[in-house]
Amino acid sequence: MLALTELGQRLRKERESKGLSLEDLQKLTKIQKRYLLGIEEGNYEVMPGKFYVRAFIKQYCEAIGLDTDAIFEEYKSDIPSTQTEDMPQQLSRVRSRKEIPQHTKGVSKAYDYLPTVLVVAGVVVVGIIIWVIAQNIVSDKNKEQANQEAPNSEVQQSNTQEETNETTAKNDNSTSEDDQSAADKKEQEKEKAEKEKAAKEKAEKEKAEKEKKDSGKQEYKEVQKTGRSATYALSGTDAFNLEVTSTQADTWLDVKNGKGNAFFSSILKKGETKEFDLTKETEARVNIGYSPGVELKVNGKAVDLPFDSSKQVRQVVTIQYQPAEAQ
Repeated sequence: MLALTELGQRLRKERESKGLSLEDLQKLTKIQKRYLLGIEEGNYEVMPGKFYVRAFIKQYCEAIGLDTDAIFEEYKSDIPSTQTEDMPQQLSRVRSRKEIPQHTKGVSKAYDYLPTVLVVAGVVVVGIIIWVIAQNIVSDKNKEQANQEAPNSEVQQSNTQEETNETTAKNDNSTSEDDQSAADKKEQEKEKAEKEKAAKEKAEKEKAEKEKKDSGKQEYKEVQKTGRSATYALSGTDAFNLEVTSTQADTWLDVKNGKGNAFFSSILKKGETKEFDLTKETEARVNIGYSPGVELKVNGKAVDLPFDSSKQVRQVVTIQYQPAEAQ
């Protein structure tokens, strides 16, 4: 295993302080784990190229909340620089060798093929003239045939018009019935929507009243603190609803009950909120990998994290719940 560079040590230490594994960082940055490990070990040979070294280091820093410009300045001796080739000069040399000879050669070949081109053009013009004459002859014959069939066509047109009128009358009656059916269906859908809306408003009102009633006697108090873990007791309510929101950055979130069964164990993205109904549980354990900007609500009421997030990035909150009816 390669010795870590100063930059690699700094990045690994910062990542671990936020409770993130290389797998977590891979999910956040979409960079393969072997490249992230190469950055921490200073093994830039595994990268696709020097440009990717700088790009991957920049994404790594942003994912763990470091100032990219400051890192590049402080560890510029550890980070390979990129170089660009003088492409305009190379292209200029290519043109100077090839442009004039190719042009002269192309003109000479064009003159060699000129007689053949003129002959082909003449054949095409004669063919077009013959085709136009043939089309005129066919058109005249079609006109004579149409004049002979005109009387029969008028009779057929009269019969067709009568059939069309009958079909139109039938279609009008059918359309009228369809319109009535569509109107009835629309009215039924409107009534259904109004009933659903009324039921939803009633449910929301009942929920709000229940939360208001519960919040008046709900008690959430600290039981103990140790290391990065704290325990709280929730009582005086018949509901245990938990909301977790990340407002600043992606974070690892793990929510389990007292028996160790997981409700959620994944990345909580910035701006995302997860809600958990834990009313049937007696205990819930909330493991937050990156606590800055994380907000907790119990039964719709915001509660503080147990530790200062600037000092304790990873925090574990255990909530012991005792329903009011059991007290």
